[in-house]
Amino acid sequence: MADAAHHDKTARQLRLLSDALDSGRLGPVRRLVNTLSPAEIGNLLESLPPAKRNIVWGLVDPEDDGEVLVHVGDDVRESLLAEMDTDEIVAAVEDLDIDDLAELAEDLPDTVIEEVLKSMDRENRERLEQVLSYDEDSAGRLMNPDVITVRTDVTVDVVLRYLRLRGEIPEHTDHLFVVSRRHQYLGRVSVASLLTHDASTPINELFNDEQPAIPVDTSANDVASQFSDHDWISAPVVDNNNILLGRITIDDVVDIIRDHAAHQALSAAGLDEDEDMFSPVPRAARRRAVWLGINLLTAFLASWVIGRFEGTIERLVALAVLMPIVASMGGVAGTQTLTLMVRGMALGQVGMGNVGALLNKEVMVGLLNGLAWAVVVGCVAALWFGDWPLGGVIAAAMVINLVTAALAGVGVPLLLRRLRIDPALAGGVVLTTVTDVMGFFSFLGLATLVLL
Repeated sequence: MADAAHHDKTARQLRLLSDALDSGRLGPVRRLVNTLSPAEIGNLLESLPPAKRNIVWGLVDPEDDGEVLVHVGDDVRESLLAEMDTDEIVAAVEDLDIDDLAELAEDLPDTVIEEVLKSMDRENRERLEQVLSYDEDSAGRLMNPDVITVRTDVTVDVVLRYLRLRGEIPEHTDHLFVVSRRHQYLGRVSVASLLTHDASTPINELFNDEQPAIPVDTSANDVASQFSDHDWISAPVVDNNNILLGRITIDDVVDIIRDHAAHQALSAAGLDEDEDMFSPVPRAARRRAVWLGINLLTAFLASWVIGRFEGTIERLVALAVLMPIVASMGGVAGTQTLTLMVRGMALGQVGMGNVGALLNKEVMVGLLNGLAWAVVVGCVAALWFGDWPLGGVIAAAMVINLVTAALAGVGVPLLLRRLRIDPALAGGVVLTTVTDVMGFFSFLGLATLVLL
């Protein structure tokens, strides 16, 4: 329900914006844009064709430019940056949080990075360089080094006076992190505890040492899983010596989850989640041509298998009519298993400890569905063509292909992961090839043995 309301709101904003742009009235466009959050502006920009996008981008409040750039895909960001000169880009990004600036760094011109580094004080410059030194999609790249730390040997009054002297605290600060003299992470103390306990209460009586810290080299997906499992708003990040380096907050994790969902949905079609919806035709065609070419090769393989049984098909025309049924049922069954596997692997729920049980379960599901639908399809085929042996052949082929689909649905993503290939990206193509080839081979092979 919430998703539907959000989509309706976005569609309404897009319609109003397009109508205002078509009429040439930029005043209403400016007012509408500047009532939106940076994330909403980014979503609208991605929904507009390039000409209208550039007009709206020019009307965005310069103070929001940097945040908007963080909330758009790589292709759209590239096009927006192309409309800005160096001074504008520097002004847009120099006030961003360290983690957001690190996310943009790879897309910024070297001259801009140099200017931004020059505009920073030494502490923030070192923080940015530290974050950029970690692998992309790791906890180190996600973290913000701006954290508030306290020691165990002070009281609540001392901490509160320090916070008032500081004047502000980072966004999404629900806890302060407790560290040792060597800056090693010991635990956390909630802001709520600081506000509700007596001023003379020592921190060592309040802090909680049960929340584990996240190692700096943890993958982004594992970070998201830990936040989901523990309902964290923020979490500390430490190095191999347990030295506190920074923190990750829930807003960054939400971005990870959304990006992962988009990746899974688009990768299934061989698309890039960062691709601009209105990217230039040659670029879009070139990107998609790769997977169309791979799919063509797999189609030729299936056609080659059919060609091996050309004589059988010529003698029994009914086989040509029924062939797509076997392949299609196998493809659907295999995709169901593949989707379950890719999701489980992304959530860390699939490993060597349970893959055997999972394989047995999926094979039994494939066998049960195969037998059930084999009876239906076999009877329909037999009555349709008045040929009961033909019904038996397609029934047997159905069972074989659905069991094969279950085996491939489990095995293909595991094999691709071992080969360091994204299962979400390549799994569908490989699986379809397996189910098509096995479907055609089993059906036509059995027909050759039984019916001729």
